[in-house]
Amino acid sequence: AGGRSAGARVACRTARELGAVAVLALSFPLHPPGRPEKSRADELTGAGAPLLVVQGGRDPFGRPEEFPETVEPAVVPEADHGFAVGRRAALTQDEALRRLTEAVLAWPVLSAARG
Repeated sequence: AGGRSAGARVACRTARELGAVAVLALSFPLHPPGRPEKSRADELTGAGAPLLVVQGGRDPFGRPEEFPETVEPAVVPEADHGFAVGRRAALTQDEALRRLTEAVLAWPVLSAARG
């Protein structure tokens, strides 16, 4: 199961019911912007399946360092919630998307499924 933003929340909440073998969460909205006390970490930790979170380094819905220690997101540096990087970023937009793709392709669960 997988999704981006709200879709990632749905994937985490429904993974058990779906019998998902893994969950891919792109830009998981860990909390509303500026409201870290409204954490949705329990949705991540309760997915009940291997989990890969790919998160932008400057995502206002949850920076990588804000995630629970049991969840280690793959980070796209300088990217925001939509994985966009600013014009002055050290990373180009193409490089940011390449990093996102490489993180997913390197995920051991995906590698095992491909055989």
